Amino acid sequence: MSATEFKREKKMGQPVIALCYDFDKTLSPDDMQAQGYIQSVGFNIAEFWEKSNGLASANNMDQNLAYMYTMKEEAAGKVLFTKKELAKYGSKVALFPGVEEWFERIRKYGEEKGVIIEHYIISSGLKEMIEGTSISKKGAFKRIYATSFYCNENGVAVWPSQVVNYTNKTQFLFRISKGVLDVNDPAVNDSFPVDQLRVPFRNMIYIGDSDTDIPCMKLVNSYGGYSIGVYNLETSDKSKVYKMMRDERIKYFVPADYSVGKELDRLVKDIITRTAINEKLERKYYSCQNELIQHDSGRKLEDKKKTDLILALEASRSFEQTHKIIAEMKEINTWTEEEADSIAQNALFNSQVRYVINDNDIKVFLLRKILHKYTSKYIEELKSVMKE
Repeated sequence: MSATEFKREKKMGQPVIALCYDFDKTLSPDDMQAQGYIQSVGFNIAEFWEKSNGLASANNMDQNLAYMYTMKEEAAGKVLFTKKELAKYGSKVALFPGVEEWFERIRKYGEEKGVIIEHYIISSGLKEMIEGTSISKKGAFKRIYATSFYCNENGVAVWPSQVVNYTNKTQFLFRISKGVLDVNDPAVNDSFPVDQLRVPFRNMIYIGDSDTDIPCMKLVNSYGGYSIGVYNLETSDKSKVYKMMRDERIKYFVPADYSVGKELDRLVKDIITRTAINEKLERKYYSCQNELIQHDSGRKLEDKKKTDLILALEASRSFEQTHKIIAEMKEINTWTEEEADSIAQNALFNSQVRYVINDNDIKVFLLRKILHKYTSKYIEELKSVMKE
């Protein structure tokens, strides 16, 4: 298999916040298939899902694959099953209040706070339909990760190309975090230092409505991000968000009203404001930490050099070599008591050192950096020898 060059997103100078959305019952009040397509193939909504889910149960089949198969089978002889037609169904999908203006408004708010806002769809719904919505046509989304068909050269949907279910949704969060956005890029499995992540999980906001969003919500919550459950204000049914809150899957729940000034609008803006401030602190923290690592790395190199010099002094086989080693030792200002004791032993027991300990360069080094600071059996013995 030939190597493929994948385009990867780079870490930005400004912080990036990723807003990730489910679609059905999060941005739209109902399943997208139930807003025209199911009716066009002669089913009522309940009958279609009963047939699709029954197919999945009877054949140990993924429910998403089952609904894709059912859609294709039932379209035969009734409607065109093409990318273009699926997009037309998508253009008729209803949206919750305020959704149309939401994405650009939030993007501009982030810009005011010095933060880059990116919007992502992570949905089990059909990508072809989502791409047909008015919000997608306006370029609202950085990426749409959704179940999709492979369409042939005539645009006919013939085979599943991507299946997104509630368990594999989480991979897309890792892709967004690492900037590895292509679904085939294996670098999603690579390890990245936290300070090199393009979008740390603490800068993610996940908005969803139900159990299918739980793995993503739990993941985002676990790493310091924000999970928000939404419910339909018309029905005021909060049973799902109550359960998700009770199970610690979400941090907040609000009505699915994306209009300016509403609860969701205020909440997300507060998170953006908080994140903008927090990222300044995080960057300062990582700057200090990296400086410390560099400092400690330098000390480790010095410690290694000291060990090497002590061993070299022990092994010295000439006065000339001893003088060279001492010249290097003089460049180092701090020696531990243990290191000083080792130097004293070398001076006592290696004749190529002992016979020249009163040479000026060696004497100055020993007196200033070793003998006056520490006391041990060998250091005291060396002091006596030097006096003699």
